[in-house]
Amino acid sequence: MAKNDGTSDKEGPIAKAIERQTSKLPSDLFLWSALGSMAVSLYLQAQGDRDRSLFVGQWAAPFLLLGLYNKIVKLEGSEGPATNE
Repeated sequence: MAKNDGTSDKEGPIAKAIERQTSKLPSDLFLWSALGSMAVSLYLQAQGDRDRSLFVGQWAAPFLLLGLYNKIVKLEGSEGPATNE
């Protein structure tokens, strides 16, 4: 993973505001959302609603990716680790 070396553009105010708000969300929220979407997908499949089951089942991966992004922002910050030079 590339580290921020200070040569890239800084985050804009909207990105900072979004990251500030999403960093307040617990990381477990994204994991439970992914598991919930899989459970709902399984239920819909059992009810014979295959199309909706596939649609809802595909939500798991984006939830997990959002959780990963959230975790990275919490650990590294939106601008990456601060460097003292």
